[in-house]
Amino acid sequence: FSLIFLSTCRKAGGKFAFISLWFIICVFVFCEFLIYYTVMFSCVWPDNEATLSSQRGEGSTPVLKTLVLSDTHLLGAINGHWFDKVRREWQMERAFQTALWLLQPEIVFILGDIFDEGKWSSSEDWEDDVRRFRQMFRHPTNTELLVVVGNHDIGFHYEMSWFKLQRFEKVFNITSARIVTKKGVNFLLVNSVALHGDGCSICQDVEDELIKISRALNCSIQKTHKPGQLKSSMDKSPHFVFQHYPLYRISDVECTGEDAATLEERNLVFKQQYDSLSLVASHKLLWWFQPRLILSGHTHSACEKLHSGKFLEISVPSFSWRNRNNPSFILGSISSYNFTLSKCFLPRESTVISIYCSAGALLIIIILTYCQLLKKNLHYAQCLVSKHKIL
Repeated sequence: FSLIFLSTCRKAGGKFAFISLWFIICVFVFCEFLIYYTVMFSCVWPDNEATLSSQRGEGSTPVLKTLVLSDTHLLGAINGHWFDKVRREWQMERAFQTALWLLQPEIVFILGDIFDEGKWSSSEDWEDDVRRFRQMFRHPTNTELLVVVGNHDIGFHYEMSWFKLQRFEKVFNITSARIVTKKGVNFLLVNSVALHGDGCSICQDVEDELIKISRALNCSIQKTHKPGQLKSSMDKSPHFVFQHYPLYRISDVECTGEDAATLEERNLVFKQQYDSLSLVASHKLLWWFQPRLILSGHTHSACEKLHSGKFLEISVPSFSWRNRNNPSFILGSISSYNFTLSKCFLPRESTVISIYCSAGALLIIIILTYCQLLKKNLHYAQCLVSKHKIL
């Protein structure tokens, strides 16, 4: 009888080990895969008046599904700890791939600071960073991915060079000032790092190009198209400015929302040409283009600012857990006449850590309880063996 009892205990122990392993796997799969679908399933494209009109049969103005994120900061070889790299990059990869699968955007913009150490990277490290970026942000052919340059990609103004800029532009097939037109909507992509206004060769080149684009857009607006005549590649619709640096503002003190800067950070005064564009550069952009909307990054926090009472700017928070606990991105339903935006939040890092900690604590309690019961059962078995020997 005692031998049968001991054999039963061993079998129960094996079953308990299997259940414990299965529990660990389930928690891991949920925290590293399923939680992204659970949280982001509620994200939907905002309704656009053009879409509603088309559904009512009143028109057929195309609506462009646009996804905008910022400040991914892929860690490099100098400051990036291997575990930090693995953790943050896995989070961004899963979040981006989940967004593509659930939302199927037509175009994606990343507003600079793609890399954390682009300003320092050697050629070998740069190639490795680019390879990892392409793996994380892979996308189907029916989704276009466009980026703008940030200060961590090529350095602040005093670190910027033609070599770093051209290296970035070659990889992403962009220029420092470029108009992209999709479904009649003009997007102006700007290298805001070069808007320093000191006459440096890169700065002057970018400013000259912006002036040319502004004149071309103004001519397009003023031009009257005759029936049957082909329109210019630059449609006469108002346009959107996408850049890394925000336009000049004193601070984030007026910014609100759960993904805005902390109360301490909101009161910090912005340094021109470091935390934001200079006041002069900001006025130039608004004067030249009078955009319908400006989207920027850099601050890692959300903010809405109305410039001159009519130009709306939205700062997009960082996409990485490394920069904030609750990353998010912008969803835009944009037509040539209007736009509507919504925000989609990613899982909070603190939530994932809490789930792991709670699951670990629960597992430890169960193991200790099981061991205590097993100890009592073994003691009971030993007593039976001792009595058997006496008999």
